[in-house]
Amino acid sequence: MKKISIVIPVYNEQEVIKTSYLRIKKVIEDLEQYDYEMILVNDGSNDKTLEILQKIAQENKKVKIISFTRNFGHQAAVTAGLKFITGEAIVIIDADLQDPPERLPEMIQLWEQGNEVIYGQRKIRRGESPFKLLTAKMFYQM
Repeated sequence: MKKISIVIPVYNEQEVIKTSYLRIKKVIEDLEQYDYEMILVNDGSNDKTLEILQKIAQENKKVKIISFTRNFGHQAAVTAGLKFITGEAIVIIDADLQDPPERLPEMIQLWEQGNEVIYGQRKIRRGESPFKLLTAKMFYQM
């Protein structure tokens, strides 16, 4: 069974993190042919985000928490999460639900078809927006 690693950078998301987690969890668990892990990276939140993340991790052993002592920024949080993945495929998704988790099955299918990089491109920043998937097959030359 292939494993999907989901890296989620989180900063001051106490209002939405539980909903975000539940939506991502439902989508990935509906894909029964895959195992998964979620790596939630708390980027120095100063609200109750870390407390909520710890409760989530206690309930679900497939969830790992990394917590920064201060805010280092989105890219640092993503990089930290990538250091702890164990899956064959990696999904990076923000916790704020501006990117619809329900598009993950499509992205995983594109990966299974041989695309090495799949990313969504938003047309509108807030709310449920049209979300176009872009793919690339990566070629390396020595």
